[in-house]
Amino acid sequence: KNMLMVVSALITICLLVDFFEKIDNFIEAGQPVSLAATYLLLKIPLIIDQLLPVCLLLAGVITLGIMSQNREFMALEAGGLSMKKILAPILIATLFLTILALLAGEWIVPSTTKETNRIWYEEVKKTKAQGIVRHGQVFFKGKEGIYSFRKSAKSADTFANFSYLVWDATYELQLQLSAKTASWQNGVWSFRNGQLKTVGKTGHYDLQSFSDYAMSLPDQPDEFFMPAYKGEELSISDLLEAVLQDRDPDRAAWQHLHRRLSYIFLGIPLVLLGLPILMLTHQRWQHDLSLAIPISCVMAFIAWGWWSTAQAMIHAYNLSPFIASWSVHLLTGGLGFLMINRQSNKPI
Repeated sequence: KNMLMVVSALITICLLVDFFEKIDNFIEAGQPVSLAATYLLLKIPLIIDQLLPVCLLLAGVITLGIMSQNREFMALEAGGLSMKKILAPILIATLFLTILALLAGEWIVPSTTKETNRIWYEEVKKTKAQGIVRHGQVFFKGKEGIYSFRKSAKSADTFANFSYLVWDATYELQLQLSAKTASWQNGVWSFRNGQLKTVGKTGHYDLQSFSDYAMSLPDQPDEFFMPAYKGEELSISDLLEAVLQDRDPDRAAWQHLHRRLSYIFLGIPLVLLGLPILMLTHQRWQHDLSLAIPISCVMAFIAWGWWSTAQAMIHAYNLSPFIASWSVHLLTGGLGFLMINRQSNKPI
């Protein structure tokens, strides 16, 4: 009940803010209010996905705070139950809701996010992506041919698994360029470790292998418009498949998978630490929700800031994606588990 109350309150606030921020854009684009309502309704799964860690923490703190305020926690301990057994149902519920969020991230969030992005960027902002992403591979239709590549995490002008295909009006292949890596520097395309297939004078294909090669292409990297929001439309299985197929030395697919999974599971360590902090607050200052909720919000903000900063450090300092994504879970969850153990035999 407390979880539903917290989620409903935060969703309402987010939808109201989003409505007042974007309703003018819908009106200026000549779109009906019904489309704005559809947009907001379809955005609810993504909002829940983004707010779930904080919602789990607040729901757990409110539940335990009410029990403590009503002396129910004291009665349970007087009946011989340890803190571990008392907190077990809350922790099990947290794990259950996290698993539901994981399933929603596979089947619900990607499809609803794709539709909200289509409404906002195509029907309201009148922009359209010039390419698509499939299993981590980008496909872009250029002026004369089709590009296929994987983006590098280090530079916007460096690409892996690069391919460029050109057909004539009768769909006969005219040129096929494949390279392990491609880069754009000083207005020149450079390729490494690949092959070039062209139509010769006799009508047969000429095949040339190279270790280093440079040639002019009709498109530049800044024309490869691939908005960042496209990454939000990938499901967990899409990210996992990209990891299994990833040959990129920058391991961008691993970074995205760790990022998505670690955020979904962020609520568990927050609850593990938030509940014993609530009990410690009650023991020392005889405050329950009046002090526990602000402390929980500050703790959630610190954990989120830590997680976000670590994600930025992946690129800036070549930090391991595993350490950047899961360090907050290991340290916060471990500290919470130790505090629960320490308080298990203490009276309230």
